[in-house]
Amino acid sequence: MEARLKKHYKENVVNDMIKRFGFKNPMQVPRIIKIVLNMGVGKDNKDAKLIESSQKEIALISGQKSVITRGKKSISGFSLRKGDVCGVMVTLRGERMYEFLDKLITVALPRVRDFGGLPAKSFSGNGSYTIGIKEQVIFPEIDYNIINKVRGFNLTFCTNAKRTEEARVLLKLMGLPIQEI
Repeated sequence: MEARLKKHYKENVVNDMIKRFGFKNPMQVPRIIKIVLNMGVGKDNKDAKLIESSQKEIALISGQKSVITRGKKSISGFSLRKGDVCGVMVTLRGERMYEFLDKLITVALPRVRDFGGLPAKSFSGNGSYTIGIKEQVIFPEIDYNIINKVRGFNLTFCTNAKRTEEARVLLKLMGLPIQEI
């Protein structure tokens, strides 16, 4: 069965983007390529239990097994050595990506206290949009009584949009509550 947002993209978003930006071909319309979830472990990089719990939490949230990321070089200011654990991450593509995006928009973001929309200035200029989630407990899969530590993580939406405005309109049409500039 096709994901609800994938169907919405094909039926509504493509036509709206063609009208708004004057694309000649539906294949020119930007789309979301992947969503990356990244949770840093910080000073807990030596604690195997906390790293494992971070992995389990990201896996529960995304529905996919997470990967441990390691430091590429030593940075004394962060007390990090080359090869030390930095965090855990997951890259979502295809159906899982659309399912996660749907869950984020309909379930998780409405659970954020005093939510006024996502920041409009978090675009990178090359079609990517990154936001920070302060608490992993906004997702229904995470049980507040079981978690070791309240942790945040980053979400990066990677699109193939050529301009920031195209990426902004695409994500807004997909349902992300991005504030107006």
